[in-house]
Amino acid sequence: MPYMRLIVEPVGQREERGPVAGRQVYERMLRYTDDLQSRGLLLASNSLASTAEGARLQLREGRRSVVDGPFAETKEMVGGFFLVDCASRDEALALAAECPAAEWATVEVRGLAPCYEST
Repeated sequence: MPYMRLIVEPVGQREERGPVAGRQVYERMLRYTDDLQSRGLLLASNSLASTAEGARLQLREGRRSVVDGPFAETKEMVGGFFLVDCASRDEALALAAECPAAEWATVEVRGLAPCYEST
């Protein structure tokens, strides 16, 4: 079953870390990605740009509203994702525990399912 793992990190953490330390943690994440790939578990993964480069769109009563980042009310941002194919939720959680980002961010684990199904 496919599981999405979202890397939820504090806004500003990347800037505070700086480029040298940033490259070091990114290399750790790339090694983790390679490991998932070699085990045949990885369906897709990528990191995301900062919320400063993002935009939020809403349509209300036919009106389009776009708010460009950064988003002042945001304390966390989704910094990346892994889509993995696991036999169970327990396996998805075990893989999340292996993720280096769990040391400095939150790894949210969610199964893929239609939005109209309740749990």
